[in-house]
Parts: sequence; C-alpha cells; structure tokens
Amino acid sequence: MKASVKKKYDNGTAYSMLAPIVVLLTIFVIFPFGYSLYVSFYDWGFYQDSVFVGWRNYYLVLTDDLFFKSIWVGLKFALYVVPIQMVLSFLFAHVIRAMGRRASGFVKTSIYIPTIISGIVASIIFGFIYNFDGGLANYLLGLLGIEKIAWVAEVSTALPSLAVPAVWLGFGISSLIMLAGLLDIPESYYEAADLEGANSFRKMIHITLPLMKNVILFLVVTGFVGAVQQLELPLIMTGGGPVNETMMPNLHIFNHFRNDILMGYTIAAALLLFVVLGSISAFIFKILNSEKAIDG
Repeated sequence: MKASVKKKYDNGTAYSMLAPIVVLLTIFVIFPFGYSLYVSFYDWGFYQDSVFVGWRNYYLVLTDDLFFKSIWVGLKFALYVVPIQMVLSFLFAHVIRAMGRRASGFVKTSIYIPTIISGIVASIIFGFIYNFDGGLANYLLGLLGIEKIAWVAEVSTALPSLAVPAVWLGFGISSLIMLAGLLDIPESYYEAADLEGANSFRKMIHITLPLMKNVILFLVVTGFVGAVQQLELPLIMTGGGPVNETMMPNLHIFNHFRNDILMGYTIAAALLLFVVLGSISAFIFKILNSEKAIDG
C-alpha cells in the first residue's frame, strides 16, 4: 500500500503574489467607492464645509425626470448599437476565418484601427459626415433624389445617428473576440457534422452558437454597459439635444458636475447609475444563463 503523500500549500507565496493587486484595488477602487458613498449623504463642495443631509441627494435624483429619461435614452442607444454590432461582428469573423493568412492579417489590422481612435475624434469625423449642407450623408441622399436630413438635429434621427459611430468604434475589437472564439472550436466537430449531412445553418445553430455562448455573453454585457455609459458622442455631436433625446446618463451626470456648486447630486446619480448597470448585467447573465463549455 502506497504511503499517502501530503500536499504542501505555500500560502505565504500566494498571499505575496496577491498583495500588489489587493493593494491597488484598495487604493483605486474600494477606498474611492467607499468615500463616494460617504460623500453622497452630504452637501459636499470643494470650497466649503460638508453638511450632512441624509438621503436627500438620492431623493433629488430619484425625483428628477431627466435622470430617468437619460437612463431610458441610454438603454435605447444600447438596443441600437449592441445587436447590430454583434451580428456584424459574428458575420465578419466568419469572413476573416475563411481568408488566407496574409489577407486575414491585413483585414484584422484594418478593422482594429477604429478601436484605437478617440471617441472625440470619431465625433468630429461623423459630425462632418452628418453636416446638413456639405456632409457626405446628405450628398449621398441627393444622388438618390432624397431631401436633406438634419441628422443630429431631428428627434427621430439623432439617436440612431449617434449609434452609427458607436458601432464603428466597437466593431473591430468585438470582431476579433468573435474570431478568437470561432478559432477555439475544434474542427473535428464540424467534420463530424459534415459526415451526418448537416448544412451550414445547422452547424451554426448546434455547434458554433452553443460553444461561443460565453464569448457572446461577454460581448453583450460589455457592449450594453459601454453603450449606456457613452459620453463623448452625445457631448460633442449633440450636447444632449434635441430636447434631451440624446441626453445619456453620463452626460447628464457630467452636466451636473460642471454646473452644480455642490457634488452631492452628482455622486448620488453616479452611484445609482452603478446600480442600474449592475442590474442590467445581472439580467443579461440570467437570460443567457452562461455555462462553461465542456470538450468531449
């Protein structure tokens, strides 16, 4: 009978390796979050003493119709951006996968370029595109005999017009993540499906999508959270107009930060937005019900 081998656990090494990240999280995440929670119960300003007001700041936020409208606008914006971005990324990842090595390398580099472009730069570029008199969008409409549109000045078109650059900015990185998920699927699964006579649609439904569930979940969650928190596009292109139809949550909070003498409302609104984003993420996790894929 073999003698049992005792495993030796080196907890000291583990703790020493975890210590740097724990210290950084404490300094840059936990402490600021705790202090902001504390400040949210005060009339707090940069140049005067704080005054305890209890839940008044939260009451002011929760009774502000514009705050709830900004949340709704952010959700609508995410519903414009995320589904289109997901479908395009999924299709484009398949196209790249079918390319040769050189061609795919060039295309991957090309589609990643918008990702590293500042949102402010993208706002300026698309501002020129949407220009009423000399913009490319209205020029193309003129070629089709269609009247010009004030893309970012009309209620019906302002938010969809902001969604286009948002999709463009995030399309590259989401396509590459989709491509990585596709390349991680063993070819033997598709070969077995071919032997069973499965067509491309059935292979996508029964192999590709189930095995990419966690990748899709990640992109949906990060896409929704990122879209709801969009700031640069509405700030530069519309300023939240027309009639607050592009006033997204971060822009609403930023306006209060610029204009309010006291920061209580701003901090309370930011913390409530954190709750909203956490709830959205939990809802998406619940709906998609992610499970780890098991090979074999």
